[in-house]
Amino acid sequence: MKNKLFSFIFSVVFIVQLYAQSNSDTLLRDFSKPLIVIVLLIWLYSTTNLKGRFHKRIFTGLLFALAGDVLLMLEHNHAGMFIYGLTAFLICHIFYIRAFILDHKSNPDLKNPFFLWLAGALIIYCIGLFFYLQPFLGGMQFAVLTYAIIITIMAIMAINRYKKVNVFSYQLIIYGALFFLLSDSALALNKFAYKIPQGDVLIISTYMIAQYLIVYGTVERKLIITKTEV
Repeated sequence: MKNKLFSFIFSVVFIVQLYAQSNSDTLLRDFSKPLIVIVLLIWLYSTTNLKGRFHKRIFTGLLFALAGDVLLMLEHNHAGMFIYGLTAFLICHIFYIRAFILDHKSNPDLKNPFFLWLAGALIIYCIGLFFYLQPFLGGMQFAVLTYAIIITIMAIMAINRYKKVNVFSYQLIIYGALFFLLSDSALALNKFAYKIPQGDVLIISTYMIAQYLIVYGTVERKLIITKTEV
């Protein structure tokens, strides 16, 4: 019941945020954007009570995502806020990685037959995107490369949860990680290389879907074999 309720509330925030972005309604956009993560934080806390380390780490990651959202909102008036927002999201991904590692530790002997292929594809994508963006980055090269490495590791660790958790949670989180990668790729292209038509709408919609799927997957998570603390 809680999942349906919070999914409905989140869908309202989703629609409001897309409307604000599409119509360049700055006031409504700045009001609704923090609600994206606030709703997810309340959902995660009320459903799990943060009983396990996995829940705590995802919750902490969301707190840094909320900080990142606010800092990027301030970028319109203070250009230097972008690097602080980037740092906040980098820390968010580190906490997500640390959460996903717990699932790997629950059954470290189980191997994913597709892991190397999928991880290799993500690494090639990360390298290709970075080298495409490199001529446009200037002094941001190191920051963008570091961020690209961390989010790629986050997606790889999401893949590594294969058969260590229930299928529904695995699918939700892997899709969430891939949507996050898509959102950040669009953000990087839009900011540094060229303006994507309706780029802000694409970036925020994929970001909202990503966070929603990761939180939903966290709420639904059940370990198949428990060799570590939940």
